[in-house]
Amino acid sequence: MAVPSVSAEPPAAHASATVPAQSRAPLDIRARITELRLSAFAGHRRAGFPLGPVTVFAGPSGSGKTTALAVFEALARLGGGAPLVEAFPDPVACVPERARPDAERRRGFRIGCTADGAEGPVRLDLAVQAEPDLRIVGERLTARGVVLLETALRDPGRRTVQAAWHTAGTAPVTRAPLPDDRLGTALLPLRVAGKTDGQRRVLAAAEQMVVALRSVFPCDPRPEYMRVPVPTGSGRLLPGCDNLADVLWRTRAECGRRHGQLVEALRGGCSGRVADLVAEPLADGTVRALLDRGDGFRTELARLGDGELRYVALTLVLLTGPGVLEVDAPGEVPDALRTLTVLADGFDRGLDPRQRRELLRTAARMGERGHIRCVAAVQDASWAAGAPGVTVVHLNP
Repeated sequence: MAVPSVSAEPPAAHASATVPAQSRAPLDIRARITELRLSAFAGHRRAGFPLGPVTVFAGPSGSGKTTALAVFEALARLGGGAPLVEAFPDPVACVPERARPDAERRRGFRIGCTADGAEGPVRLDLAVQAEPDLRIVGERLTARGVVLLETALRDPGRRTVQAAWHTAGTAPVTRAPLPDDRLGTALLPLRVAGKTDGQRRVLAAAEQMVVALRSVFPCDPRPEYMRVPVPTGSGRLLPGCDNLADVLWRTRAECGRRHGQLVEALRGGCSGRVADLVAEPLADGTVRALLDRGDGFRTELARLGDGELRYVALTLVLLTGPGVLEVDAPGEVPDALRTLTVLADGFDRGLDPRQRRELLRTAARMGERGHIRCVAAVQDASWAAGAPGVTVVHLNP
């Protein structure tokens, strides 16, 4: 088969990363993804990317930066319990172009990631068959040199994989079938009793990985939808920031300190004077957002350019958190113990040099506090090189 078995060996990256020089941070109990691996995926082969508080993928069109973010988002969906087809709606496009089918005409891809947290580094590696049927054919979860979960496809005629997880009791492992269209790691809390030290270790590692993956917010603000009033009560902020005005209506009253930081950041990226960003309810039950100029005059967001709107939206995202953004939140984990990762493809799209500089500064400041991380993609990151707290990953086609 064209998909090699899942390997715990770290791949060699084909990209160069510029990592800011700094001392190793103390142990942080908040779960977060610190490495993304594309072992055999689309145009990537044996690629491993370190992820810091702020990571910027840079490279020309076709270098694979959008692909890297797409893999991160797909893993997040799987961590939230989504079926494989939702995470990879076009799986054949994920197969390396030169991958040849085996005797049964099977082809696939391999990806993985590492989640750091209270359990130390926990590795997840996946082998996925894309043709002729989409299915997970191999999964491995490891921590501190111990394989905690391993699955393998034993009978192609069944829609299950054989799983074995660490027990360290009277039997060293427990074996049982798992569905081949779901991430086994996400299912472990429902399958493992937690009676032995080994089982509790498996649960802790799996939960760390799942919490890290579920705390992901893909964000691509769409200015054309941000210009119109939106119904109130829409809930948390959507990935396209369509309902920004409604979310602003809530957050402005709930957290005055964060709102003050938002207004201060907007002064650095919006033209003209900015005294406040307000939400105004309308008679028809909708709400609109306006920039308060401080002289009795207000500018509707509808009048702002695309770059300004994207700047406003991304700044709001970076200054809020899990309780405000539309993410698949694990209810048993307090927001204070989670790290939210914002995925922003085309991070600098439509932004002028001042706006992208201020936005990067905001991302770095929030990343330093540990509650927000940012993984972005741009074509040219020369403006971000050397910025404190920023890791630049240079990709080549």
